[in-house]
Amino acid sequence: MRYICLIYNSADTDGRLTADETDELIKAHFAFDEELRRDGFMIHSDALEMPDRASVLRVRNNELSATDGPYVETKEHLAGFYVIEAPGIETAKEIAGRIPSARYGAVELRPVRTLTLPN
Repeated sequence: MRYICLIYNSADTDGRLTADETDELIKAHFAFDEELRRDGFMIHSDALEMPDRASVLRVRNNELSATDGPYVETKEHLAGFYVIEAPGIETAKEIAGRIPSARYGAVELRPVRTLTLPN
């Protein structure tokens, strides 16, 4: 089954880490990525730009509106994600708990729902 691991950082985390701490965190993520690939769990992972680089798009009455970030008043922001393949929720939890950024923020683990077209 596929799972998505959504990495949330505290809004002040990115500014709080020293350059050396940031480098170590990035190296830890690259090593973790390689471990997941080797063990057959990795589907995809990426980091995201800061929220002020985001846009929120909505369509109402067939009209597109766009709002440039920052757009949400929150103490945490979505910083990155992993999409993994695991045999069950317990394995997925174990994997998600090893994501290096979990030491600084939070990781939301959610099963991916496979949609099918109705008949």
